[in-house]
Amino acid sequence: MAHPYLTEDHDIFRKSLRKFLEKEAYPFYEKWEEDRMIPRSFWRKMGEQGYLCPDIDEEYGGSGVDWGFSVVINEELERVGSSLIGIGLHNDIVVPYINSYGTEEQKQKWLPKCASGELITAIAMTEPGTGSDLSNIQTTAKLEGDYYLLNGQKTFITNGIAADLVVVACKTDLHAVPRHKGISLLVVECDTPGFSRGRKLHKVGLHAQDTAELIFEDCKVPKGNLLGVEGKGFRYLMEKLQQERLIVAIAAQIASEEMLRITMDYVKSRDVFGKPVSSFQNTQFKMVEMATDIEMGRTFLDQLIADHLQGENIVTKVSMAKWKLTDTARRIATECMQLHGGYGYMEEYEIARRYRDIPVASIYAGTNEIMKTIIAKNLGL
Repeated sequence: MAHPYLTEDHDIFRKSLRKFLEKEAYPFYEKWEEDRMIPRSFWRKMGEQGYLCPDIDEEYGGSGVDWGFSVVINEELERVGSSLIGIGLHNDIVVPYINSYGTEEQKQKWLPKCASGELITAIAMTEPGTGSDLSNIQTTAKLEGDYYLLNGQKTFITNGIAADLVVVACKTDLHAVPRHKGISLLVVECDTPGFSRGRKLHKVGLHAQDTAELIFEDCKVPKGNLLGVEGKGFRYLMEKLQQERLIVAIAAQIASEEMLRITMDYVKSRDVFGKPVSSFQNTQFKMVEMATDIEMGRTFLDQLIADHLQGENIVTKVSMAKWKLTDTARRIATECMQLHGGYGYMEEYEIARRYRDIPVASIYAGTNEIMKTIIAKNLGL
């Protein structure tokens, strides 16, 4: 499928990435799902080939290319399976915070290892009692001399077990009005005293993706690990959410395309009452409806990616894409499983895994209900 914002360079890049994944990811993906972990060796291989953080400058270990290359990486990883979202989180959500708001010293220290796969990153926003309401976080950081004493708990943290570097949203000013003005971002390294990992969480889907609880008990974070300016954390988070939600929309779109593809193959090859399932009008109508939704979603998404690459503010439309495309993908998963009949419920058929993996996309990166609230506000309601 031709994307209007991609050049021949992107296409060449996609071919080489796909070849790499056919050798290094597809054959092992099932094993990773069983092991409940993506091995560090895969991260290192991704780094060696230049598939981690390609858009950061060459002096920090990246390739200095446009974000279109990241779009290609996210698309191809989703084709392998949704459990690889931790890599997109690292490349396009966490590392950009360090790249945008970090000091020269911080960038020299961390970015090259993020690009090589030596350092795996995570971002810790969600807490046991606080999900989408970021201004209400309870994790605190108190400056004492050269260190911040960080206290609190975070949960549902993607890459939580593997992470070497965690960007933590915390309250540095408990009395700030409005409340969100007291939020700062601290970078916590994994060997910091007082930092520990809680449970590795068992999820309905995304089995190979490690998700965990993180615990900070008088965690001594050097003052030099403050990201950007104290009290501006909420603003930084808001500035980066457009890209985060766009990535979720891209993954949902690809998941839909893949589910349609595997179902198309299945209904053509499976016979019922002496003829292919694809020859029944009900099947044809269902497939046509899904193909149409997918085509329309792709057109809208491609325009958004092109706008994002131009640096435009597209928060409202990205919120629309995030809720609509994840919602569509959930519906498509259900329809495709139904068209597989009893086989759709068997683990050896890919549709079963896709059916498990997709529902969370309408929950993370801000629930779809939050997306609708943002859109309503921006529509002047």
